[in-house]
Amino acid sequence: MPRILFCLAFAAAAGSAQAQIKCWNEAGKRVCGDAPPAGAKVTTMSAPASGAAPAAAPKGDAKAAKKGPMTPAEKEQDYKKRQLAAEKDAEKAEAERKQTEARRENCARAQEALRALESGQRITRVDAKGERYYLDDAQIAKETAEARAGVQKLCN
Repeated sequence: MPRILFCLAFAAAAGSAQAQIKCWNEAGKRVCGDAPPAGAKVTTMSAPASGAAPAAAPKGDAKAAKKGPMTPAEKEQDYKKRQLAAEKDAEKAEAERKQTEARRENCARAQEALRALESGQRITRVDAKGERYYLDDAQIAKETAEARAGVQKLCN
């Protein structure tokens, strides 16, 4: 029994000894430690009981701290608001993904049309009567320039 009491007393003394920090000035700078030099003006500080500094509250919680804890109805309303915001964000991301995919497809089609015009093969079109005709060199040059402009616009 005396051993247990001795160990407890020793543990309590060791804990309180660690909790004290002594600070003094040396050459214009503040120095802290457990053994100050002789003749130095010493300030004794105590460490926090938990061993850690209190956590700073987030900026947005200043209002919540003033009002106190949220009621169940307020928690439900806050949850629904967050859910709605998450759904809107997901819809926006999906719309952007679809738009990006459409841009890729349009770019691929424009590049394919340009390759066909630059291939040197004869190009045919169908007129309003449904009859097929071949493009001459001037028409191919014009459509090639338009296709290059389309690729430039759609792929960049």
